[in-house]
Amino acid sequence: MSTILIKNADIITINSAGDILKSTDILIQDGKIMQIAKNIFAPADKTINATGKVVLPGFIQTHIHLCQTLFRGMAEDMPLLPWLRERIWKFEAAHNEKSTYYSAMLGIGELISGGTTTILDMGGVNHTNRIFEAIEQSGIRAFAGKAMMDSGVDIPPQILETADNSINESMELYQKWNGRANGRIHYAFAPRFILSCSDGLFRELAKLSVEYKIPVHTHTYESRTEGKEVFALKGMREFEYFEKFGLLNERLLAAHCVWTDENDLKLMKQYGVRALHCPSSNFKLGSGMCNLKTLLDRGISVSIGADGAPCNNNLDMLHEVRTTALMQNVLSEPGTIKAHKYLELATIEGAKALSIDHETGSVEVGKKADIIILDLENEFHNWTGESVDLPAKIVYGAKSSDVETVIIDGMVVMENRELKTVDKKEILKKSNDVIREIIV
Repeated sequence: MSTILIKNADIITINSAGDILKSTDILIQDGKIMQIAKNIFAPADKTINATGKVVLPGFIQTHIHLCQTLFRGMAEDMPLLPWLRERIWKFEAAHNEKSTYYSAMLGIGELISGGTTTILDMGGVNHTNRIFEAIEQSGIRAFAGKAMMDSGVDIPPQILETADNSINESMELYQKWNGRANGRIHYAFAPRFILSCSDGLFRELAKLSVEYKIPVHTHTYESRTEGKEVFALKGMREFEYFEKFGLLNERLLAAHCVWTDENDLKLMKQYGVRALHCPSSNFKLGSGMCNLKTLLDRGISVSIGADGAPCNNNLDMLHEVRTTALMQNVLSEPGTIKAHKYLELATIEGAKALSIDHETGSVEVGKKADIIILDLENEFHNWTGESVDLPAKIVYGAKSSDVETVIIDGMVVMENRELKTVDKKEILKKSNDVIREIIV
C-alpha cells in the first residue's frame, strides 16, 4: 500500500480525551495511521495539503438498505407496514442480479460522497452476492447479509423463503465473504423483523450467532402498529420474544427502538443490545421519535443510520446527525447533548456497536486509516467567526458536499469530490436503465 501524508489539518480525533488538534499532520502507511504530530517530514507517495480543512474519522452508518436505493421516491406518504407490504416488498421482489448490483452501487456512491466509510447493510432476500461485489469493488467497509423472510402477511412469493433455505444461503454467504478485502467485509445475519420471520428461524439464528460470533441485524419497536401486531401474534413484546430465543446479547443490532418501554430498556442494558437510531426514516414514515437521552442515560449503545433511500430520501450522515440533534433539542432541551457527542454517535459509537472500535471510529495511531477531510471555508453556508465551536459548526451547518476527500483502509476513494472507485456517470445511467427493466 502507498504512504499518505496529510498536512496541517484541524483534527477532531474522537479519541477518549476528545482532543481537537490544530494544524497537525497525519502519516498513513499500509492502511493504518502511523503518526499524528506537527511537522511530519517523512517521505510519502502522496501528500494532501489540508491547511484550513477539518479531518474526522469516517462516518459509520449502522442501518442501511442498499437494495432499496433504486426505489427512492417510489413509496411516498405511507406509514411503515403499508409502505412495506404495498410497495417496498413488491419492488424488492422485482429485483434481478443486475438491478441489485446497481442499486447497491448507487447507494455506496452516495454514502462515500457524504463521508460514510463503514456501513451495516440489510441486503435483499435474493442476489446478495451482487451487493457484496459492489461493496468489495467500491472500497467501503461493511457489515452485510441477506435479508431473511420465511413467514408473514403479504410477502411476495419471490422473497418468501423457507427457514432452511434462508439459513443455508446465509451461511454460504458468510463462508464466502466474511473477512474478505483485507478484513474490510464482515457478515451479519439480517432477519427482517418478527413479523416476517418464524420462531424456528430465530431459534436457529440464536445458535449460529453464538457459535460463529455473527451479529444479528434486525428491526425492533419501529412503529406502534408494528408493536401491536407483534404482541397479537406472539403474546409478548419484542425484546421479551428475543430473550426467549437467546437473541438478546451484545451482538443484537436493533434498528429504530422508538417505542421501547421501561422493561425493554432494562433488557437492553442487561444484555448489551445496541440501538441503531434512524431519525429521518422515523419522521418520514410517521413512526415516532426515539429519545436518545433516555437510552444514553442508561448506558445503552446508540449509533446512527440513514435507513433506506425510499424512507428518507437520502443516505447523508451529516443530515442524520443534524436531524438527531434538532429532534433531541425538542425532546429534552437545547444543549442537553453537546455537538461533540453527536459526532461520536456518528463515528466511534458506530464502531463500538459493530465491535470494531479497536480498529476504526477515531483518528488515533494504530487504527485503520478511515478518514474524511471537510472543506468548511469556501461556501457561504460555512462562514462563521473563528471562535465558533468546531463540532457545533459541523453538526448544525455542514453539508455532505463539504466532504472533499475520503480515505478507507488507507486508500483514497474520493479526492476533491471525485470518486475513484465508483464510476458515477455509469452508475447513474445503468440505474436509469435497470429501473425501467424491472418496474413496468
